[in-house]
Amino acid sequence: MIDSATVQAPIFMIGNIPVTLAMLLAAAGALLVVLLIVMLFALSASSKAREAERDEADRRAHEADMRMADILRSQTEMQGRIAAMADVFGTRQHELNQSINQRIDGMSHRIGQTMTEQTRQTHENLRRLQERLVAIDTAQNNIQALAKDVVGLQAILSNKQTRGAFGQSRMEAIIADGLPMGAYEFQATLSNGSRPDCIIRMPNGQPSLVVDAKFPLEAWNAIRDAGTEGMRVAGQQFRRDIEVHIRDISEKYLLRGETQDTAFMFVPSESIFAEIHENFEGVVQRAHKARIVIVSPSLLMLSIQVIQSVLRDQRMREQAHLIQGEVIRLMEDLTRLDERVGKLQGHFAAAQKDVEQIVTSSGKLARRGERIEAMEFEVGEVAAPAEAVSSPRNAESRSVESRTGQLKLRVVDED
Repeated sequence: MIDSATVQAPIFMIGNIPVTLAMLLAAAGALLVVLLIVMLFALSASSKAREAERDEADRRAHEADMRMADILRSQTEMQGRIAAMADVFGTRQHELNQSINQRIDGMSHRIGQTMTEQTRQTHENLRRLQERLVAIDTAQNNIQALAKDVVGLQAILSNKQTRGAFGQSRMEAIIADGLPMGAYEFQATLSNGSRPDCIIRMPNGQPSLVVDAKFPLEAWNAIRDAGTEGMRVAGQQFRRDIEVHIRDISEKYLLRGETQDTAFMFVPSESIFAEIHENFEGVVQRAHKARIVIVSPSLLMLSIQVIQSVLRDQRMREQAHLIQGEVIRLMEDLTRLDERVGKLQGHFAAAQKDVEQIVTSSGKLARRGERIEAMEFEVGEVAAPAEAVSSPRNAESRSVESRTGQLKLRVVDED
């Protein structure tokens, strides 16, 4: 048992105030009561929150049941309506088929009657179209004159994403029109994880050429929108932005052994390209030192044509052995043709010789015929009168003439 003296005895001092065991016990009891009150309040609040949650859950479950019942009821009604609509559609389809067949027959008849009229109208429309084309050419000339006044793309494209997509699409169109399918790749991933807008695969196993189309047009728009006083500040900002872009291209895309030591920075406007070279010579020099070439659409097209010529030369060199084989076979065919032409020439020479011999024989025959004709004529001239045939002198003369004619025939044969 603890006596009252012990309880009232001071344990320690707080300043000049002695602290006894009774005071400590009283403080502990008060603290315990406060803790119990706080716990009771917490339990009460927690039970009320759980009851509210249960009520909310019950309400939501009831609403879900009501919605499910409505959905099931609507589904049943929909199935009935679908069945009724299917019957109606079946009937209507049969009627529609009959109506379509009748209309097709009528249309075929009408088409046959209106072909001539349509032909006449077509000729008339072509004449009118020709007149309209003349008017369109005049309007096109006016549009081209107005297009010369456009000095930038910022008046047409208002946000950054649209401008970037426009530059990317224009660059892709130029490259896709100038190179074969396997000679380039858009949004390719390099070994360092960067993704340039386009890489062009060079021939002979050389590293690829990188083309970047993310030109910073925001600062350029600021230059055009700034007045005379803000022109210098906007120009400095544009110079800083483009220098940062040049540095990014140099650090991300110029990889030794993987890409060329030179990259293209595509500017989607000829006017901006000319303005940069005219008023920002320092930026051009900075790009040149970083081995970045600033190209406009026309320069990119010219570069693509040069690369296309290089690729064509490479394909020609790769196919040189095939061409050489074809040339060898062509020479063999020419040799055979020369031999056959020689044989044909020999046949022509033999035929010519035969023709000459035939001409000689025909000449001989002609001369022989002339001599025979002359010989018959001489015999007719010296024919004796009928009454002198029986004389011995005349008979001897005819015998001599006959021997002379035979001698002439033998001479002709010898010729």
